[in-house]
Amino acid sequence: MQRHMSGRRKIAAVGLSGGVDSAVAAWLLKRAGWDVVGLTMSIWDGSVPIPDLGLSGCFGPGEARDLEAAADVAARLGIEHRVVRLAEEYKQTVLDYFREEYLAGRTPNPCVRCNQRMKFGFLLAQARAQGVAFDRFATGHYARTRFDEASGRWLLLRGQDADKDQSYFLSRLKPEQLAELVFPLGDLRKGEVKEIAREQGWDDLAGKDESQDFIECADYAVLFRPGDARPGDFVTRDGTVLGQHRGVIRYTIGQRKGLELGGGGTPWYVLEIDAARNRVVVGPREELYARDLVAADLNWIGLAGPPERPFRCAVQIRQRHRAAPAAVSAENGRLIVRFDEPQLSITPGQIAVFYDGDAVLASGTIEKPA
Repeated sequence: MQRHMSGRRKIAAVGLSGGVDSAVAAWLLKRAGWDVVGLTMSIWDGSVPIPDLGLSGCFGPGEARDLEAAADVAARLGIEHRVVRLAEEYKQTVLDYFREEYLAGRTPNPCVRCNQRMKFGFLLAQARAQGVAFDRFATGHYARTRFDEASGRWLLLRGQDADKDQSYFLSRLKPEQLAELVFPLGDLRKGEVKEIAREQGWDDLAGKDESQDFIECADYAVLFRPGDARPGDFVTRDGTVLGQHRGVIRYTIGQRKGLELGGGGTPWYVLEIDAARNRVVVGPREELYARDLVAADLNWIGLAGPPERPFRCAVQIRQRHRAAPAAVSAENGRLIVRFDEPQLSITPGQIAVFYDGDAVLASGTIEKPA
């Protein structure tokens, strides 16, 4: 049983989404002797014209159903449940960042940003400001933490389930944030989590579809202002104009669908977004491969700071990318990466995560393929 020196039971706040992962995380903590309180973040205020089509996503009118589902999970667990309103913080922290990155020709990762600033930042601060006392914060993420005695630092590690590992999404957290976190599912596989839910009679949760969508509609253009999507030229590397695009905000590196560039033959892919000149550079798939990248805005976790000497590690450049071996060196506040083999679609604005085995060494924002 978890107790303070004072003898009182320790309290864990759990981020409840209404899904199976957070529900089982809370159940596991209760079973381990923690007092548990559920926290759910509310970020929807109706200020963006997204219709309610019954879809599920992080941002949209379907939030009302998610809040109801989270309250139902709390009732099943017999725990207190608090809804924390953070719509304005979300607009300023995530939506504004999303718009600014796309308008600059980069591809943002709103989920990484939300974890860094919202779920593990504003949510905890606002809950405590509202009088919710807790010793640790837990979520249903598939990741692990460990205190390293040798370095005196808290480490972030991959979850045991390689198919569900979410350490990439958490890689912008600071060691001091990791110190107060608990990931009860880190040593479990998804199938085991669903089985625990079924054993509790939660077949509905075990069979519930997962949503990993950022917003509840297919077109991100709804998040932008009139005039943000200005038509411009599709061009090849040598400057040949092939047609007109519908605004740089509608494209990302590696994109093939939706370009509407005819002519047959080899299909075209987005190679580069030149926001300054309002151009989208396209070319054949083989031109998407690059061997080098530069990462900035670095967050140090397993490493205390920039190493003096080059080092080797595995580097992951997006959530569905298999971390690839590379040589890395620090120069002028940036990390310079040279992969052993060329990688597909290195995308400015995305997050590069540096791993030593399962441990996250650092993360940074990709500035450019080098």
